[in-house]
Amino acid sequence: MSGDGAHPFARFVRILGRGKTGTRSLTIDEAREAFGMILRGETEDLQLGAFLMLLRVKEESPGELAGFVQASRACMVPPPPLAVDLDWSSYAGKKHQHPWFILSMLLLSGAGYRVLVHGCSGHTPGRLYTEQAFADLGLPVTRDWSDAGVALTGGLPAYFPLESLCPPLAQLVHLKPVLGLRSPVNTLTRMLNPAGAPASLQSIFHPAYALLHQEADRLLRQPAALVFKGESGEVEIKPNADTRLYRLVGSMAQEIVLERTRHERVADVATPSVAPLRELWRDTGRHDYGLDATLATTAAALLLLQPGLDAPEARERAAGLWRERTVELLP
Repeated sequence: MSGDGAHPFARFVRILGRGKTGTRSLTIDEAREAFGMILRGETEDLQLGAFLMLLRVKEESPGELAGFVQASRACMVPPPPLAVDLDWSSYAGKKHQHPWFILSMLLLSGAGYRVLVHGCSGHTPGRLYTEQAFADLGLPVTRDWSDAGVALTGGLPAYFPLESLCPPLAQLVHLKPVLGLRSPVNTLTRMLNPAGAPASLQSIFHPAYALLHQEADRLLRQPAALVFKGESGEVEIKPNADTRLYRLVGSMAQEIVLERTRHERVADVATPSVAPLRELWRDTGRHDYGLDATLATTAAALLLLQPGLDAPEARERAAGLWRERTVELLP
């Protein structure tokens, strides 16, 4: 307790809960300290719920998100020196379409990029999460940095669950059904970049969050990042919609429009599955929407990894990677 008898965390709740005229955002340092206390279990449950929901109502600031990310990174199992080219966050799960973005990961890995995927499963019922999709496809689901390094060296994307990276943070993600709302935790996890990759791909549910992500990435000194509203909240381009890509390279922010390649309405699938991915990859089934989604998502990633490309060049490069893919990667 502090000198006035208040709990040490109470001051952070007080800053956020003073009403319309008295409330302010936390500074980066305050956010880092507050979230560090949460991750170390130094708060009461009532304080945690109040803190997260006050932030939800106020809406988190870039500085708060950056501070939360810094605290989370300090809580993680630190990575060894590990060459990762692309950080790929995957926390939403697929509900309406199959997880075609996984084929984009395979194309990029086949092109020599080391892709580390991190995510958290099971927090929203009725969705197919990337961890399960990786397991069903026989792709590496790693539990420690050594296994991740082996997978990346072998030319495959590696999935690293948040439960293994930072267990207290994973527990916070699973509070959504209890709180009834998404909290800032669902936003900050997408910016974790646990291996410090020079390029980071992030998806959002709501377009208004794009600039918030971008400014937080700038504060975190992320060398390059790309944010967009993806299908079901995953890093996957919807080929039947124009997509605004918010790219940050160094200090230069840029908005790129990736135009749709399909103009008809696309029906939702009954149950997302990896079986169509295997069929498309191995040319044993035709999935026109899936191919368009795969190539467009690959093109978006290439616009981040190779900033000198324009959108048509990135699409052409993606199509080339598809033609040159190693079919045997998926048995």
